[in-house]
Amino acid sequence: MESNMELLKSVELGKANNAEYSIIWLHGLGADGNDFASIVPELKLPISKKIHFVFPHAPIRPVTLNGGLSMRAWFDIYNLNESGPFDESGINEAVTSIHQLIQQEINNGVTPDKIILAGFSQGGYIALLSGLFYPERLGGIIGLSTFLWHTQDFDQRRQPQNQHIPIFLAHGSFDPLLPLKFGQHTATFLENSGHKVDFYTYPMAHTVCLEEIASLSSWLHKIFNN
Repeated sequence: MESNMELLKSVELGKANNAEYSIIWLHGLGADGNDFASIVPELKLPISKKIHFVFPHAPIRPVTLNGGLSMRAWFDIYNLNESGPFDESGINEAVTSIHQLIQQEINNGVTPDKIILAGFSQGGYIALLSGLFYPERLGGIIGLSTFLWHTQDFDQRRQPQNQHIPIFLAHGSFDPLLPLKFGQHTATFLENSGHKVDFYTYPMAHTVCLEEIASLSSWLHKIFNN
C-alpha cells in the first residue's frame, strides 16, 4: 500500500521482528498510546505466543465537540448525532494511517490473519472501519465503549475478506458519554450486515472494568487457539 503519510508514532510492547501475532490498539479521544499499554499484563495472554502490541498516538487536532480545544483525536467530532455531519476526510486519514501500521506488521513477518485491531471509544470506531475496510483477512476486531456511524461509503468499502472475522464489542450500561444504545446499535448493525459479533455489557461508565478485561482475555485465547 502506497501513501505519503508519515507513519504514526506508537508505544510498542513485545519484539516486532519475531512476533507471531500483532495487536494494534487505538486510544480514545484526548488520550494517547500509553493509555492502554498497562492493560497487557491483565489480559494474561499465553506466554507461548509471541505478540507485538502497537499503541499508536493519534494526531493532535482541534475538536469541535470540545469547543475547538486541540487534543489527540483520530478525527474531528462535530456532535454525537449518528446522522452526521461527519469528518469524512479525518476518518479516511485515520483509516489510512492504521492500514499503514498493519502493513508495517506484515513487513515484519506477521501474516494479516494474525493481526488484531482494537480500540476504545473513538479509537474503536476507527478500529472497526480499518478492519472491515482492509482488503486481506485479519484476525479480529475489538471495540470497547464505541459506536459505528453509517458513513456514506461504508457499504461500498467493506471488504468480503473480513465479512466473517470475529468481532468483540463491550459497552457500559451506565455510560454517560456514549449511552448503551450506541453499543447496541453497533452490534445490531454489524449482525444485520452479516458479521459475527460477541457483544457484552457491564455495569460501568465510559471506562473499562476487570470483568470486561477477563471476557476479552477469554475471547483472545480462543483467537490464538484457532
